[in-house]
Amino acid sequence: MLTDAHCRNAKPREKLYRLKDFNGLYLEIKPSGIKAWRYRYKLNNKESMFALGNYPDMGLADARERCDEVRKQVKQGIHPVVHRKQEKARLIKEAADTFEALATEWLALKSWETVTKARRLNMLERVVFPTIGKLPIKQITPPIILSILLKSSKENGVTVAAEAKRTMFGIFELACETFRVDANPVHQWREALPKNKTQHKRALSTAEIGQLLKDFSGHGGHFQTIYAFRLMWLTLTRPNEAVRAEWSEIDLESGLWKIQAHRMKNRREHVVPLPRQAVDLLKALHPITGSTPFVFPCRDDRNKPMADATIRQALKKLGWATKYSPHGTRTTGSTRLNELGHRGDVIEAQLAHTEPNSVRRTYNHATYLDERREMMQRWADLLDGWQKISESVEPAATAQ
Repeated sequence: MLTDAHCRNAKPREKLYRLKDFNGLYLEIKPSGIKAWRYRYKLNNKESMFALGNYPDMGLADARERCDEVRKQVKQGIHPVVHRKQEKARLIKEAADTFEALATEWLALKSWETVTKARRLNMLERVVFPTIGKLPIKQITPPIILSILLKSSKENGVTVAAEAKRTMFGIFELACETFRVDANPVHQWREALPKNKTQHKRALSTAEIGQLLKDFSGHGGHFQTIYAFRLMWLTLTRPNEAVRAEWSEIDLESGLWKIQAHRMKNRREHVVPLPRQAVDLLKALHPITGSTPFVFPCRDDRNKPMADATIRQALKKLGWATKYSPHGTRTTGSTRLNELGHRGDVIEAQLAHTEPNSVRRTYNHATYLDERREMMQRWADLLDGWQKISESVEPAATAQ
C-alpha cells in the first residue's frame, strides 16, 4: 500500500515500472520521469489498464477516489475507456449546443414569412445574444434569463421584453422536447417583471373613420402609401397583406384577390372580393407599377414590396398614432359590420380568422363569397360616404 512519500520519492529507471497500491491502483513511473496513475481491471475476461491522471497533479487520495469511481463502473459492466470517449463526445456536443445555435434551429422550424423571421432574429441579436448567445444551453439558468428581461424592460420597453420572453420560452421548449435540457428556465415571473400596460386600440366611430380617410388622402405623402392604406380599408386585410400584394394574385376582371397561403397568418389561401372602388384603384395603379411583381413596390428596390412601417410613419405624422393602429382597421371593420347586421360567419371569413371549433373548422369550408362580395361593396360605399361627410364639415368642428 502506497504512501505519499513513496509516490514523491519514486525515481525513474531505464525501463517503465509500477508501484502497486490496492484495489487495482498503480503508480506508473516512466523513464521520462512522468508518474501516472493507472487502474488495472478485468472486464469480459480481458485485462486492461485505464489512465486516471498524473502525479502530483492528482494526489494519492484523489487517485484512490477516482479509482473507486471507475471500479464501480466496471462492476456495472461499463467499459471505462468507452465511457470516457462517450463523455467527451457529450461535452463537445453540449458545448456546440449554444443558445444562438438552438435559436437558429428554432427559427428554421417556423413557417413564418422571411420578414417575420428576420424581425425576430433582429430582436434576439439586440436583446438576447449579447448575454447568452455563445453560452451552452445547459449553462443558462433562470436568474440569467430574468436579468436579460429586466434589462430589456428598462432599455427597450416592456413590449420588447415580453417578445424576448416568449421567444426564449419557445426556444427552450425545443431544447426540452429534444432532450437537450431537463427543464425550461424561462418562468412566468408574474411579479418580478414590469407589467405590459399596452391596450388594444378601440374601434373607430363612423365619424372618426371618415376623418381618418380624409386626413390620409390629403396628407401629401407618396401616392403608393395612400393607395395601400385605402386598399387595406376597402378589403379589411392585414397591413402586411395589403402592402405586399402581388399583381399575380389579382384578377381585375372577376374582381378577386387570391392571397397566397404562405403570406397568410393561418397559412391558407384567402380569396378576397374586391369592391368596385378597389378595382378602380388597382386599375389606376397598374400602368404605374404593373411592370413590377408588387402592387406597391419599394421605392429603393422595385423588386421588393413596400414596408408596412410606411403606413405607421404616415399615421404618426398625421397625429393618429396614439388613437389608431393599422391593424385596428380590422377591429373597426368587424365592429361596424356586426352593427350593420351582417352574419358573423361571413365577417369572420372576410377577416380570414381561423374557426376556433376544430370540428366545425374541419367541415365548414364555405367562403360565403357571394355574400362577402355584397357585404364588402356596401362597406366600400359606406367608407366613401363617411369620408364625404367629414370633408363637408368645417375643420374647427371636425372630430379628431
